[in-house]
Amino acid sequence: MSTLSPVNPDPAANAGPAAGPDTPPQRPRPLSRANLVQTIAGGYVPLLLATLVVVLPLLWMVLSSLKQPGEIVTTDLKILPESVNLDNYRVAMTTVPFAQFFVNSLIVTTVGSTVKVILAILTAYALVFVRFPFKNAIFIIILVALMVPPQVSILPNYILIAGLGGKNTLWGIILPGLGTAFGTFLLRQHFLTLPGSILEAAEIDGAGHWRRLWQVVVPVSGPSIATVALVTVVSEWNDYIWPLIITDRPETMTLPVGLTLLQNSEGNGSGWGILMAGAVLVIVPILLVFAALQRYIVAGLTQGSVTG
Repeated sequence: MSTLSPVNPDPAANAGPAAGPDTPPQRPRPLSRANLVQTIAGGYVPLLLATLVVVLPLLWMVLSSLKQPGEIVTTDLKILPESVNLDNYRVAMTTVPFAQFFVNSLIVTTVGSTVKVILAILTAYALVFVRFPFKNAIFIIILVALMVPPQVSILPNYILIAGLGGKNTLWGIILPGLGTAFGTFLLRQHFLTLPGSILEAAEIDGAGHWRRLWQVVVPVSGPSIATVALVTVVSEWNDYIWPLIITDRPETMTLPVGLTLLQNSEGNGSGWGILMAGAVLVIVPILLVFAALQRYIVAGLTQGSVTG
């Protein structure tokens, strides 16, 4: 006769394993009060504050460019203009040689950014894929250059460029800033994440360093290179201190430096609207470029961060 095993009356013994100290806590429900408070306080509020810090000065600049002089210099705060006035833009473009400033900025930005990006690509490739002595020491020097403020090199650069006859020339504006430690560092870190099998296969096929660089490395590094190019274009277009120091003639000034002529053209408060209009004309082109290509910044900075 078979005997039946006794049934344990304790329900806890038939239950699954109890939650131990190593069991992760359960996440709150998405619409729970605690989760909503954390999301708003830790996410939306800081994001809103950061957006206001960036957007409000730009919005005030645009609104001021549409106001009459009496609406800007007044004790009564007027946020919106009484009527849309485009005379400030007309005066800003006719008072100074604005077209010449734009052409100068376009040349400086295009040539300077192109050379900077190419040098960054070549330098980063050499630091990763070419064997030569003192490679790590050179990379440390590049990191040091990345940490040194650019204002430290203004006086040596001025003495050098002025001695070479580069004062009031476009090449004098471009030459001192051709090296980019940021671009070299970013591309080097990205090149280190590339699988070595790709370059080994290209080397077996007889490809030298030049072909491996432009036919293998550059095509798969598009987002990182675009990030370096975009940051370089923005910095070149907005550069103010060095062009201001090395140029004092309107025919060689860039757009940021040309705004100083607008400020000097009107000695009273009526010049603020004109100056704001000129600032809008300077910022709008680079904002359009940044808005069109900003997605490459996120892709380039995060490329290679996830493996597996």
